[in-house]
Amino acid sequence: MPILLRFISIIFLLVCLSVNGQQLLPPIQNYQLLDYKGGTKNWDVSVNENGELFVANNKGLLHYNGEQWTLNKLPNNTIIRSVKSIGDRVYTGSYEEFGYWTKNEFGELGYTSLTHLIKDHTFTSEEFWEIFPSSEGRVMFRSFSAIYSYANDKITVVDPPFVVSDFIEFKDKLIVAGGSVGLFEVKDDSYVPLPDQDLLQGKTINDMAIFKGKLLIGTKLSGCFMFDGQKLSAWSTPINNELKEHQLNKITLLGDYLLGFGTIKNGMYLYDSESGKHRILNRESGLQNNTVLSSLLFKDLLWLGLDNGIARASLNNPITYFTDYTGALGMVYDIAWYNGKLFLGSNTGVFYFEGNQLKFVNGSQGHVWDLDVIEGDLLCGHTRGTFKVSENSFELMSEIAGGYQIIKVPNQSSTYVQGTYNGLAKFTKLKDGTWNVVKIEGVDDPVKQLCFETPDILWTAHPYKGFSRIHFKGTGYGTADRIQKFEQQEAPSEYNVKLYNIKNHIVLNSEGNWYTYNPIGDKIERFEEFKDYRNKELLFFDEEYFWFVDDNEQKAIIYTDLKGDSLMLTDLPLRERLAPDSQNLVKVNDSTSYITLIDGFAKVNAPILKEISKQEELPVPSFIVLKDQESKHSVMEGNIEVPFRYSQSITIEAASPQYIYPHYYYKLEGPKEYSRYVESGSINFQNLPYGEYTFKIATAGMDNTISEFKQLNFTISPPWYFSWWSLFFYAALGFLAIYLVRRYNRKKLERKHRELEERLHHEQQERLDKMEKEELAKEVKQKQNELASTTLNIARKNEMILELKNMLVMNKDKFSNSQRYRSFIKKLNSSIEDTEDWRRFEVNFKELHEDFFERLLKSYPSLTPKDLKLCAYLKMNLSTKEIAPLMGITVRGVEIHRYRLRKKLDMDSSDNLSNFLITF
Repeated sequence: MPILLRFISIIFLLVCLSVNGQQLLPPIQNYQLLDYKGGTKNWDVSVNENGELFVANNKGLLHYNGEQWTLNKLPNNTIIRSVKSIGDRVYTGSYEEFGYWTKNEFGELGYTSLTHLIKDHTFTSEEFWEIFPSSEGRVMFRSFSAIYSYANDKITVVDPPFVVSDFIEFKDKLIVAGGSVGLFEVKDDSYVPLPDQDLLQGKTINDMAIFKGKLLIGTKLSGCFMFDGQKLSAWSTPINNELKEHQLNKITLLGDYLLGFGTIKNGMYLYDSESGKHRILNRESGLQNNTVLSSLLFKDLLWLGLDNGIARASLNNPITYFTDYTGALGMVYDIAWYNGKLFLGSNTGVFYFEGNQLKFVNGSQGHVWDLDVIEGDLLCGHTRGTFKVSENSFELMSEIAGGYQIIKVPNQSSTYVQGTYNGLAKFTKLKDGTWNVVKIEGVDDPVKQLCFETPDILWTAHPYKGFSRIHFKGTGYGTADRIQKFEQQEAPSEYNVKLYNIKNHIVLNSEGNWYTYNPIGDKIERFEEFKDYRNKELLFFDEEYFWFVDDNEQKAIIYTDLKGDSLMLTDLPLRERLAPDSQNLVKVNDSTSYITLIDGFAKVNAPILKEISKQEELPVPSFIVLKDQESKHSVMEGNIEVPFRYSQSITIEAASPQYIYPHYYYKLEGPKEYSRYVESGSINFQNLPYGEYTFKIATAGMDNTISEFKQLNFTISPPWYFSWWSLFFYAALGFLAIYLVRRYNRKKLERKHRELEERLHHEQQERLDKMEKEELAKEVKQKQNELASTTLNIARKNEMILELKNMLVMNKDKFSNSQRYRSFIKKLNSSIEDTEDWRRFEVNFKELHEDFFERLLKSYPSLTPKDLKLCAYLKMNLSTKEIAPLMGITVRGVEIHRYRLRKKLDMDSSDNLSNFLITF
């Protein structure tokens, strides 16, 4: 911190002590055993250049990166007594063991022992209590028996004949404290006693520090001494007596004029050598243990290793705190500065400070709601009424129960209105200095908040009774003329309404929303000026600045002028100790304000706070590790590959150990994008889609300014079904599917073509067959016709021959020559029985009925040629009359022949012979 700022901070602390009297202390953060999960005792502390803390603990080496604690154990599980961070190594000393730790790619510490480098020396149950980097670049380890110097992978041992209780470099000399025998200078292998050591004889030296160019020597029970190199003298300061009483253990330089003394019995003393004043961090002021085993200052952060736990204090914090650890004070509701003293109103009564002592005002027992300095008097709104308060008196002014808030009536002198449990009361200070108090009639509901809109219009509000606009007639304020309620649709809820008069505007807060009264429309409207402060409560306001309290989760305080100049107070003790719905801010002057807390109060110096905020350079956070569901990934990699199957939960751990109470702002860029402020450096993402991501994180300051971004790139691999091999396989499958589909379609098309060809061929064949069949049918028909025609011709010819024969037979007597007659008859018979006609018939018949005779003879072998001839004629469906001339017999002869044929064919008389033969 710059010298000017440090000087301003010191002046601020002195003002706190000298003017206010009460002891205001910086915020203390205690880390208990359950927080760091190690042993109780913390023997030594060290910090690297990034602000990471390393603690020599009973259980091992504790590492705190600003976000989380990690316990690292030695291979032999021994107690670590000393620790020192030098460069990228963390050196530790233990029982008969010392070495160093280094980080691996995941930020985890791994141990390397150095004791194997020791030659020609044997341990004698030594424990190493101190590690010191010399100006020559050597690392020195101190036990009570010897000093071990490490450089260039070699260890040299200095083994003095006395107990070594401490060592330090002073004026380019290595000075060794010889327990209770004084100081010695180490020269090569010899030990030269320093001059003027008589005062240290018999006194055990605990610690040494260089202060103002001299060597400040601390002893266990005899306080401190100063040594300039030649002369030794007792340190003549008042605090030296307390150090003797409470057993000094550690000395820590806190600045050019500031010293820290860790004691065994009474915690840590913060001593200002310029003023001679000191403050004490002990059990009474919030430290969890009074035995300080180790201490270290890093950029205004004081780390304390305690006999039970670890503590951290911000020495130059612009917010200081008073905490009542006895419980007598209770919750503070209001604060007032009166007659040079600070008065506190709590739920147990009225208190004031007399020097550093918190004192109780006798008779003030009960709940105090309000403290106000009015007309030169300190008035107290009490659960039992209203009282006039001083250090020695608590005088009743009004018996009206419950004095919530009292405000001045506009345009009237010495007249005030107060909200009470049962309505309103009017206070008037008379010329003789007494107060006249009367109840205002017409208002019987409790009133917790009130403000004037005009001299004759008063707004009132109560957390459970809602809000009202009360009209008065005249200036007497004896009776309320009219009480106006608002029941419009957009009116705020009546529950827990807060009421303010901001620059002549009536402003209401209800359920986190801001409203204002519109006198022209006589209605409640949204208050656009406060739209960015939803879910925030207004603590205090003046002509320039507004103090808002964030919602119940963060409880940060925002100090803003609504025009861009804003500051956010994120002190963890402040946020933890604010009283929900009852917090109050009291402005004493332009630079100092008090905030009520559940167990005390906080003092804020706004100018110094702004100055620190402007000069503070926010540290860039560093990445620790990236974790998926299965494993860790080193943040040193250029681009981290996260398998998709383990990417459902990804945690990125970052830390900013240089910054007290850090919070962060991050941005995630990629297939999914997020950005937000967070209070933890462990940021988890769930179910991110695959793709390339860029994660950026910055440290956020008190005024929401952010540092430079730290960037980490990681890629979530596609799932196996979207990997390159899978995509190649899918492409191959796609091409194969296309090929198969095309091949299938081609085969299908070929099959269709083939089927079409076959169908066309079949149809063509059918047409040909049909045509052939038609031709055959025509031929058959033609042959049938020819056969029928031939048969009919033969039948007509035979019929004619038969007629001629009959005529000849009938005219037989007319033939003169019988021989000639017989010749004619013979020729006619021969014509009738002409075999040539039958052969032609048979040929034509067989063409139509190819195997008829064969099948018939095969079935009925007893048939004669004449029977076959009759069967042929019957198959042609010729009648008996038509058959008779063909066979050259009479109709009767045909019938007889048919009868005989039926017998040969084994047919019943009921069966039709012609049909049988036609279908045979």
